[in-house]
Amino acid sequence: MSSQKITIQSTNNKNILKFVSTQILINGGSYEYNNIDDAKDSPLAQQLFYLPFVKKVFITANFIAIQRFDIVEWSDVQEEVREQIEAYLIDGGIAVTETNSSRKKEPIEVYAEATPNPSTMKFGTNKSLTNTDVEYINIEEASKSSPLAKALFGFSFVKEVFISENYISITKFDIVEWNDVYSEIRNFISSYLQDNKTIIKELPKSNSTPNKPKEKADDIINFEGTSAKIIAILDEYIRPAVASDGGNIAFKSYNEETKIVKVVLQGACSGCPSSTITLKNGIETMLQEMLPNKISQVVAING
Repeated sequence: MSSQKITIQSTNNKNILKFVSTQILINGGSYEYNNIDDAKDSPLAQQLFYLPFVKKVFITANFIAIQRFDIVEWSDVQEEVREQIEAYLIDGGIAVTETNSSRKKEPIEVYAEATPNPSTMKFGTNKSLTNTDVEYINIEEASKSSPLAKALFGFSFVKEVFISENYISITKFDIVEWNDVYSEIRNFISSYLQDNKTIIKELPKSNSTPNKPKEKADDIINFEGTSAKIIAILDEYIRPAVASDGGNIAFKSYNEETKIVKVVLQGACSGCPSSTITLKNGIETMLQEMLPNKISQVVAING
């Protein structure tokens, strides 16, 4: 049986609700439908339009957004809609029947931006790429999950690929300088996205890094209490800052006895010469100030 799960996410528009999927719905791009006749290539959207309150359906790689008419409140019907979408997808229903003719080319913008890590370049885009941050350290790992990452590993100088919501961070080997190759990569990504090719076909089952020792099983992981507070601080104060530089910092564990926090560095942060300094002088200090007597040390693990 499929492990498909649908969760509900609010938006800034009270009439629009997002139904977020744990699995990839379409290969790329996005589709918008204004009525049932408009949804000829989407069996899922057609089914949703049979609900009298559905005004518009928007389908992208990771979620379905539905705009309602004012005849109902979302609080009265959202759970029913969530269950209907989840059941449809678990039964093998297709979100969109994708063909070359049905895929509309979107105006894609891709820009290159330097990061604090001289080996990593951030390629931002106006296109939604993924709902879950994923990192690939070799072509074998990418082959199982992301055709885009696999294609990027076709460049001999690409060492690691990190894909986030609206950017891709690429770490290179030292055989080239970014000034010599960033334009080629930018044009490749732009063309790839413009053609609506598959970005991620399935999310990796684990972000653990092959060929690196896993953390000991005696790490105490507790996502309540202090751990929950650490996650909240990371999400509110630290992750937005590192994301702007093409990186990501994810909470891994907190040991109540040693008071050691472990975080995973990804993207531009991974292997960055300034990562240790940033952690010691920034993250560690902030956590110690905001959680007095709870934090002894922050340990970074490269993703």
